[in-house]
Amino acid sequence: MSITRINEFQAAEGRAQELFAFLKSLMSYISCSPGCESCEVLQSSEDENLFVVIERWQSEAFHKESLANYPKEKMAAAMPLIGALPKGAFYHS
Repeated sequence: MSITRINEFQAAEGRAQELFAFLKSLMSYISCSPGCESCEVLQSSEDENLFVVIERWQSEAFHKESLANYPKEKMAAAMPLIGALPKGAFYHS
């Protein structure tokens, strides 16, 4: 059974387009990760600073493995683009 991960990001002031570009750049990494079924990045139509990343995985374990394997220095470099602690949760259908 698949599982969906929904992550919410708030851009730092004046950094919305940079954060959007960074999140979109993650799509190729996520989509090519073992166990990933799909991935999309969406920007709120009501608040340009809000984004969601919706990922469908074969299991939570595949998602966690993907996170563990992502280069830490790339994530650290993107932290100034994020204005609030990201939120995320798993959902079953």
